[in-house]
Amino acid sequence: MEEVLNKGNMQAVDELIAPNFVEHNPFPGQAPGVEGLKQAMVALRQAFPDLHVTVDEMLSDGDKVVIRSTMKGTHKGNFMNIPATGKQMSVEGIDILRISNGRAVEHWGVTDNLTMMQQLGLVPAM
Repeated sequence: MEEVLNKGNMQAVDELIAPNFVEHNPFPGQAPGVEGLKQAMVALRQAFPDLHVTVDEMLSDGDKVVIRSTMKGTHKGNFMNIPATGKQMSVEGIDILRISNGRAVEHWGVTDNLTMMQQLGLVPAM
């Protein structure tokens, strides 16, 4: 996914994601399937044009891959109806992918959205 998230190469999505892909934790308003995933990735990169995701740890077991990552970027565009703040964020996330025939067919993900909202100045720090 480095090609997609870090470089913005949306064509790589078609190589990495199966046509019957299911997103179990979509962004609000995200369309289903591969096209919905592409739209979400484009929106994320427009909101954070310097987005960079680092894989901190990756584990696999059977047909599942678990990735612990850190996502960093500067909020320079609209993100989920939140106008640009110009602030930087650095948040951790965990993703689980089910792989079939070398492509992701299902995704479950959790991102530390509270920390992101605090870093963007939208929620007071605790």
